[in-house]
Amino acid sequence: MAQRELSKGLWAAAECLRSAPRPRCEQSIRCARRTFFPPTTRCFATTPARRVGNDNTQVLEPFNAAPPIDFSKPGKKESKNGLLRTLRVVPASPSYFSAKPTFNDDIVNLTALLRKFATLPTISNAEAPKVAWKTVDQYRIMTNEPVKTQRFHKMLHIVRRLNCIHPQLMPEEVTQAMLRYKKASQPGDQVPAPGVIDEWGRARGVGRRKTSSAVAFLVEGEGQVLVNGQSLATFFARLHHRESAVWALKVTHRLDKYNLFALVSGGGTTGQAEAMTLAVAKALLVHEPALKPALRRAGCITRDPRKVERKKAGHLKARKMPTWVKR
Repeated sequence: MAQRELSKGLWAAAECLRSAPRPRCEQSIRCARRTFFPPTTRCFATTPARRVGNDNTQVLEPFNAAPPIDFSKPGKKESKNGLLRTLRVVPASPSYFSAKPTFNDDIVNLTALLRKFATLPTISNAEAPKVAWKTVDQYRIMTNEPVKTQRFHKMLHIVRRLNCIHPQLMPEEVTQAMLRYKKASQPGDQVPAPGVIDEWGRARGVGRRKTSSAVAFLVEGEGQVLVNGQSLATFFARLHHRESAVWALKVTHRLDKYNLFALVSGGGTTGQAEAMTLAVAKALLVHEPALKPALRRAGCITRDPRKVERKKAGHLKARKMPTWVKR
């Protein structure tokens, strides 16, 4: 009877196991295994066992570093020359392994100079010396490298920062380094000949506009104006041309302080009047060099005639003159 009851119990247990839901994936099986059979941690020691004293102090193992290499005393198996052959030679340039290292070397040298002299006092960009730097095309031709424009501008930014160092404290090392990036001709190299006043008190100025040219002689006087031996109103019939001819004297309020004698040739009346604008301005600067900012603001010493026209148009508009007078 007992055997039958045992067999019936085993059979019922087997049926229960069959009817139980099976895990659908391997992950659920692993979770079940971890639940019923938790992993046991084992520690493995890689060092030999150490003895612990009665005072619970740990005995440390002795540690010996590798002995330093002494090049003056060669070893038994190899000589001094043989040991030196196995040493690695460090390249002098950080970009030694690149195909064209010139640009990288320039960047490294400029960065090192900036780091070295970064604490020196600087001035603003407006007060810094005017320098004409090389363009990216000129730098590419000089180095024979396809340098990208963005990388070239980053290098030029460092050069401009070095140029802002105070001129009295500028190191010679920085000056020599910047010569590599300057153009052959600088703005201050070509200085025009200074104007002189002759023995009769006359100052001479030359102006050109297209095919017209004008030579103006300015002398202190009462305000008399002659153009090719004729009066201003006789030679230039239009008011606009008269104002262009004496515009430099008008904006500086010098019409009644100088006598003007001009010789014009070539082109039309408009070109001759605009050529006289530049000629009179140059002659006036010989007498009074301090008037250069005022003449520049008025557009008298610019090469763009449209600036002069805009200045004169604004002057006439401020006076609110009628339309027929402008013509």
